[in-house]
Amino acid sequence: EVQNLNQQLEEKNVEIQQMINQPPYEKEREILRLQKTLAEREKAQATSDVLCRSLTDETHQLQRKLASTAEMCQHLAKCLEEKQRKEKGNSDDQISTERSNQVFLQLLYNETSLQALICNLQEENRMLKQKVAHV
Repeated sequence: EVQNLNQQLEEKNVEIQQMINQPPYEKEREILRLQKTLAEREKAQATSDVLCRSLTDETHQLQRKLASTAEMCQHLAKCLEEKQRKEKGNSDDQISTERSNQVFLQLLYNETSLQALICNLQEENRMLKQKVAHV
């Protein structure tokens, strides 16, 4: 094991000597290449950060919209129940009740659509974070 380690050490010493003996322009070329690679990675990281922040902001906006839609649905449901209690039996009232039900169902559909959109955005956000971590 010691001989193996000594051999690895010698190989590393030879590698270091080769680097030291390289002409200066090759060293500079390698430094420039590494700096360029670093700059590209930093740029990609910055772009990913901006995208993640944007998606996070959009997710928060959609969550607020969803909460207000849910609140509106609850309010409409209460109004509908009160209206049904007060005006039970009139056919005209039944028509308006049906309209209210349609509005309520449409709001529920919108809420479901918003929830699906939020789920999709959260999944996309998760995937972008994985890509950022990979980069």
